[in-house]
Amino acid sequence: MADQIPLYPVRSAAAAAAASHKRAAYYSAAGPGPAADRRGRYQLEDESAHLDEMPLMMSEEGFENDESDYHTLPRARITRKKRGLEWFVCGGWKFLCTSCCDWLINICQRKKELKARTVWLGCPEKCEEKHPRNAIKNQKYNVFTFIPGVLYEQFKFFLNLYFLVVSCSQFVPALKIGYLYTYWAPLGFVLAVTITREAIDEFRRFQRDKEVNSQLYSKLTVRGKVQVKSSDIQVGDLIIVEKNQRIPSDMVFLRTSEKAGSCFIRTDQLDGETDWKLKVAVSCTQRLPALGDLFSISAYVYAQKPQQDIHSFEGTFTREDSDPPIHESLNIENTLWASTIVASGTVIGVVIYTGKETRSVMNTSNPKNKVGLLDLELNQLTKALFLALVVLSVVMVTLQGFTGPWYRNLFRFLLLFSYIIPISLRVNLDMGKAAYGWMIMKDENIPGTVVRTSTIPEELGRLVYLLTDKTGTLTQNEMVFKRLHLGTVSYGTDTMDEIQNHVLNSYSQVHPQACRSNPSSAPLRRTQSSAPKVRKSVSSRIHEAVKAIALCHNVTPVYEARAGVTAESEFAEADQDLSDENRTYQASSPDEVALVRWTESVGLTLISRDLTSMQLKTPGGQVLTFCILQMFPFTSESKRMGIIVRDESTGEITFYMKGADVAMSTIVQYNDWLEEECGNMAREGLRTLVVAKRTLTEEQYQDFENRYSQAKLSIHDRTLKVAAVVESLERELELLCLTGVEDQLQADVRPTLEMLRNAGIKIWMLTGDKLETATCIAKSSHLVSRTQDIHVFRPVASRGEAHLELNAFRRKHDCALVISGDSLEVCLKYYEHELVELACQCPAVVCCRCSPTQKAHIVTLLRQHTGRRTCAIGDGGNDVSMIQAADCGIGIEGKEGKQASLAADFSITQFRHIGRLLVVHGRNSYKRSAALGQFVMHRGLVISTMQAVFSSVFYFASVPLYQGFLMVGYATIYTMFPVFSLVLDQDVKPEMAILYPELYKDLTKGRSLSFKTFLVWVLISIYQGGILMYGALVLFESEFVHVVAISFTALILTELLMVALTIRTWHWLMVVAEFLSLGCYVASLAFLNEYFGVGRVSFGAFLDVAFITTVTFLWKVSAITVVSCFPLYVLKYLKRKLSPPSYSKLSS
Repeated sequence: MADQIPLYPVRSAAAAAAASHKRAAYYSAAGPGPAADRRGRYQLEDESAHLDEMPLMMSEEGFENDESDYHTLPRARITRKKRGLEWFVCGGWKFLCTSCCDWLINICQRKKELKARTVWLGCPEKCEEKHPRNAIKNQKYNVFTFIPGVLYEQFKFFLNLYFLVVSCSQFVPALKIGYLYTYWAPLGFVLAVTITREAIDEFRRFQRDKEVNSQLYSKLTVRGKVQVKSSDIQVGDLIIVEKNQRIPSDMVFLRTSEKAGSCFIRTDQLDGETDWKLKVAVSCTQRLPALGDLFSISAYVYAQKPQQDIHSFEGTFTREDSDPPIHESLNIENTLWASTIVASGTVIGVVIYTGKETRSVMNTSNPKNKVGLLDLELNQLTKALFLALVVLSVVMVTLQGFTGPWYRNLFRFLLLFSYIIPISLRVNLDMGKAAYGWMIMKDENIPGTVVRTSTIPEELGRLVYLLTDKTGTLTQNEMVFKRLHLGTVSYGTDTMDEIQNHVLNSYSQVHPQACRSNPSSAPLRRTQSSAPKVRKSVSSRIHEAVKAIALCHNVTPVYEARAGVTAESEFAEADQDLSDENRTYQASSPDEVALVRWTESVGLTLISRDLTSMQLKTPGGQVLTFCILQMFPFTSESKRMGIIVRDESTGEITFYMKGADVAMSTIVQYNDWLEEECGNMAREGLRTLVVAKRTLTEEQYQDFENRYSQAKLSIHDRTLKVAAVVESLERELELLCLTGVEDQLQADVRPTLEMLRNAGIKIWMLTGDKLETATCIAKSSHLVSRTQDIHVFRPVASRGEAHLELNAFRRKHDCALVISGDSLEVCLKYYEHELVELACQCPAVVCCRCSPTQKAHIVTLLRQHTGRRTCAIGDGGNDVSMIQAADCGIGIEGKEGKQASLAADFSITQFRHIGRLLVVHGRNSYKRSAALGQFVMHRGLVISTMQAVFSSVFYFASVPLYQGFLMVGYATIYTMFPVFSLVLDQDVKPEMAILYPELYKDLTKGRSLSFKTFLVWVLISIYQGGILMYGALVLFESEFVHVVAISFTALILTELLMVALTIRTWHWLMVVAEFLSLGCYVASLAFLNEYFGVGRVSFGAFLDVAFITTVTFLWKVSAITVVSCFPLYVLKYLKRKLSPPSYSKLSS
C-alpha cells in the first residue's frame, strides 16, 4: 500500500520522469545525448509551473508516515491579513509613512537605467550620455539636511518627542506650572550633546572624503600630461597611475612601463584578498612605440553595463584605422578596478566607469544609524508610562467632577505628572554608554580596542549570531607546505630532505645529457616518452612532481631594486639583484606562493617569469627556460588551473594542470588512492591540490590553439565555448602527486570559538574563498566539531534543483551546512523563508564564494527572519557592507588594511579579544544599563505618586507639590551621583564570566529589562510614594505647614537607600557618591527656605533651622524612611535565599 502513495502527490508522472532524467544528467557529466537532454530541460521549465503547488517538506514526519499534511508552498508565505483599524494600529501607520517617503525619494532621485557603453580613447566629449561624477561621498547629511536630519533621529524616539511637547506647552500662560528652565534646560542639554557629537563625526567623514577626492593624477591629453583631481576624472580619459597609487576609477588597462606588458595590483580593499593580482595590458596598445601614439590611433572600448560582480567583465577593444580592423576580447584580466593599488610599474588606462558606477561603490552599502535593542525596549516602556500618565490625569479630573474648565485642568495634571517619564533617562543612559566605552578601551586584557560607535555597547551582551569572515579573521593568511603524496609514498615536513636528495640526483644525471650539443638528444627524449609505460622509479616520479609544481602556477618573482640603483636602470637585467634573499614572490593566491617557496627549498627555484617564458634554476645552478604557450587561470567554476609550456632545451610540449580533487578526479587516469588521501589531508585541515600532466605533440597543440583563439573572440556564450575547447585537452591526464598546504590559524581561535559556542552564540562563516578551503578551515578551527557531519549543498541553478536539494538537506539532523554563493542566491530567490529556517537550526553554517553584497544580504536576512541580534566581524574592505548591516559590527585591524576597522562599531586587534569583549564587557554594559534605566524610571514614578496623593488630599487641586528648584535638584544634584554610580556595578567577576560563558545565554533572553521587571519597579514606586506622602501627612498633622520639608527629606533618604539596595558589588566611588549627595542636600537646606512652602504661596521662612534640628523631626523622618525601605530589604533577602540567580551559585 505504502509503495503506491507518491512522495510528491501533486506532480504528474511525466514531470517526475523529467526531473529524474534531469537529475541523472546533472549528476553524471556526460548526458545520454543532446536531444534527450534538451527535452529534459524543457520539461523542467514547464515543471517549474507546478512547483508552486509542490510541497517542500516542512516536517520530518512526512517522510516516515506518508502523511499529506505538510505545507504546500506558494511563491511567498501568506500570513494572516490584519484588517482595518487593527492593521493601522499594529504598525500600518509606520508602513504608510515609510512608503510615502520612499515614493517621494524615488521621484526626486529617478534612478538612471544602467546601459552598456562605447568609450573612445582619450575623447570624453564623444560620450553619448552623462555619467556620474567620480567623487566619493560617505557623509550622511549635507549642509541643508544636517539639522533636520539630526532632529528627526532624536525626535523619532517617543521619549524625546514627548518632552518637546511638554516643554512647548509651558509657553501657554494657562498651563504654566513652574519655571521654564525646569523643562527646557534638560532638553536643551540632551540636544546640544547629540548635535555636537554628530557634527564632529560628520566633519571627520567630510575630511576623509575630501582627502581622497582631491588626490592628483596625471591625465594624458593631445598636448601632453595634465594634473587632474580624482573627482574631475571623466569616462574616456586616459589616466596614468604610478606605483603605490590608488586607482581612481574603473579602467581598462592599455599600457604599462613593465616590458612584460603586465603589472600587479593589490586588491585588498576591494575583495579582502591580500595577494597581488596579475593584470595584462591590451596587446594592441602595449605594442605602440610611444605614449603619444594612443592619440594617433582611432580606437574604442565596448564595455558591458556597470554591475556588482567584481570577478567578471566582458568587453571588446576595437582599433578602426588599421586594415583589417583589430578586435581584441577583454576580460577581467584587462581591468583595473577603483580602490585597488598599483603594486608594480606605471600603468595607463582608459576610464570606463566613474563614481557611483564603479565596482567598489556598487558593493558598499550606505551606513545606517544603529539603535540598540535596549533603547527600543525602553522606548516601549515609556509608551506604557505615558498611557499610565493619561489614565491617572483622567482619573483626577473625573474625581474633581469635571467642574469648570476641566480640559485645562486635565492638561495641567498631565504636566504635573509628567515626571513619570524622566527626561534624565536619556542623559543618564548616554553618559553610561560613554563610560562603558571608556572602560572597554582602558581594559588591559584587550589592548588596542577602539569603540567607534558609542551608542550600542549593550548590544554586545545580547548577541545570538556571530558572522565571521575567514581570511585574516580566523586565519593569518600565511600558507605553509606540509605534505606531498605520490600514491605509494607520502612525504611530511620531517622527510623533505629526502625529496631534496632525489631532486639533486635527478638533475645531476639528466643535465649533462641534455646540454650536450648533440642534435639527436631531442628525438631520443621523444621516443622515450612514447614508449610503453614502465613503472617509474620513486626518484623520477619526485622529479616530475616537483617540476610540475614549479611550472604550473601564476607566481612571478619580484626583485626589489637595491638602494643606489637608479630608476632608469631598473629595466636593465644586469643591474637587478637576482640573489635569493632579494627575491619575493607575488601571486593571486597565497597557496601558490607556498608551493613555489617549497620547490625552492627542495632545490628547484623560479628565478624569472614574464607573459611568454619562465626560468627555473636547478640545484646545480643551471637555468632551464620554458616557453609559456597558454595559461588557463583558476576560476570558481572550473576549480582548476592549467598551463601549456615548451621546454626550450628539448622542444617537448607539456600541459600541466592542478586543481581541487572534486574537479580533477574525473579527468586524471584511473587510480585507487586519490579520494582516500584527499579525505585524510582534509581531516588534518590541509588545503589539497591535485597535480597532473599530459604530453602533447606539435600537431595536437596547433589544432588546439586554432580552436581556442576562435572561441575567445566570440561575443555570445564566450565562456562556454572557451571551456568546451579547454575540456578537449583535459582527458586522461597522468596523475603526478597530491599536495597539502596549511593556512595557519590566528592565535587562540579554537578556544575562542569554543567559548562563544558555550555562550550560546551560533557562528556562521561567510567567505569569498573556495568551498574546499572554507570547509578545511571550518574543521581545523573547530567551527565544526570533529564528530559533526557536514552537508555540502550541491550547486543548484533552477527552482526544481533547489527544491530537491532543500528536501535532501531537511532529512539531515544536526549537521553543519556548507553552501556556495550561487546556490544561496537561487534558494533565496524561491525559498527564502525555508532556507533561513533550516540554516538557523544548524550548529554551524559556512557560506563560501560570497560577494560583499551577499554577505550583507545574509546578515539582513538573519535579522529579519529570527529577530535576534547579529554581530559581524571581518578585517578587509570586502567585509564593510556586512559589518554595517549587522546590529553590531566588529572590525579587526589586520594585514588587509584598516578599512573594516574604520567602518566598524568596535575595532579590535586580534580575533581572540572578541571573547572578553562579549562575555565580560557586553554582559556588564547590558546589566548596568538595564538597572540604570529602571532606577531612573522608579525615581520619576515615586515623585509622581507623591504628587497624586498630595492632589487627592487637597481636593484634587492641580497644584505642584514641589517648586522649581526642588524638582530640578531632585533629578540632578541630590540623586544623580548615586544613581549614576550603578554603571560601576557588576554581578559577576570578569574571571568568572570567562570561566563560565554559559552565563551569557541568560542575557539573550532579555530578562534584565522586561515588562515583568518593570512592573515590579512600578509597584515598588507606588508603595514608596504612598508611604512617604501619607506618612508625612499623618505624623505631622500639628506641624502641617512643614509637610514639604519633611516629605522631601524622607524622599531623598529613601532614594539613597534604594540605590544601596540595588547595588550587587560595592565600589569605593559608590560610597563616596552616597555621602556626597547627602552632604549636598544638608548644605542646601540653608538656601532653600522659600521653596519649602505649600503650593504657590510660601509663608515666609517655614524652614526654621530650629524645627529641623528637633528630635521629633529627625525620628519622624527616619520612621517614614524605614517603613518605605525596610520591607523591600526583607523581600530582597528572602528572594536571594529562596531563588538565587544562576551566578550567585558560582560566586559562593
